[in-house]
Amino acid sequence: MPKKTIPVFFILFSCFGFFLFSQVTPVVPLRSINEIFPYLDEGTRERAFSAGGHFASYGEDYQIMNAPGLDPQIRSFLAGIEPSVVVECLLVVPYSSGPMELVDIYNAIRHIRALKGRLYPSQSRGTAVPLFEDATRISSTRRTSTLEDPPPREAMPDSETIYIRLKDTNFGNSYYRAEIEQKSRGFTYNLSNNRDLSYIVFPVIKSGRFIAQFYFEPLIEGILVYCLSGAEVSDFVASKVDMPSAIQKRLEVILSWAIDGMSGRL
Repeated sequence: MPKKTIPVFFILFSCFGFFLFSQVTPVVPLRSINEIFPYLDEGTRERAFSAGGHFASYGEDYQIMNAPGLDPQIRSFLAGIEPSVVVECLLVVPYSSGPMELVDIYNAIRHIRALKGRLYPSQSRGTAVPLFEDATRISSTRRTSTLEDPPPREAMPDSETIYIRLKDTNFGNSYYRAEIEQKSRGFTYNLSNNRDLSYIVFPVIKSGRFIAQFYFEPLIEGILVYCLSGAEVSDFVASKVDMPSAIQKRLEVILSWAIDGMSGRL
């Protein structure tokens, strides 16, 4: 470097160097659940902090919990379908060893194969049975070749799409698309069926007519998991299948899988 340029370089660095190197992403303080759900009654709050979480089922005239602290897109998630049944869940998972970063929560729910064999209590069989006899990633909607679960990532992507095949004990091979999208304080995990769900040989839910959104955010009290799910089913199907119970069972199994992942038990 020519000697004449050295003083100029140092003058420029002294003027602008601090500014350039100080442009780091500010740390956003964690929120409390009261900032997101300020109107929770005591019973709902107690259930939300319990191991099983708070569940509520609604019909066509559903009215979900008031949550002014949630992203409006999350609140309008069900606008894409006309659900005849809606299931809502609120859960706060205690930290096992201090607050978690978003990327750690994201990595914790990437083990799709760990959904295999998770039990649920079957009233008809009088015992606990696996809900998903098999669970795996697949290449795409059309290509169903299996994929291994990927290793953890150092940074969470802004968005990601994955495809999943679940061998459901009631619905047989079921195919889903999961859309992951990062938000300002958390991220959403949106699940929808990209093929019809059938019971024996009878179609129960048409493609794209079952949707479930899981929202994850680290709070002061623990990890917030808020879930909103809906399904369009005919009156005939509704009279034959207890859809609120069927949906809740699947959400409970998925939540137990997510909790075990975040707790390092997978």
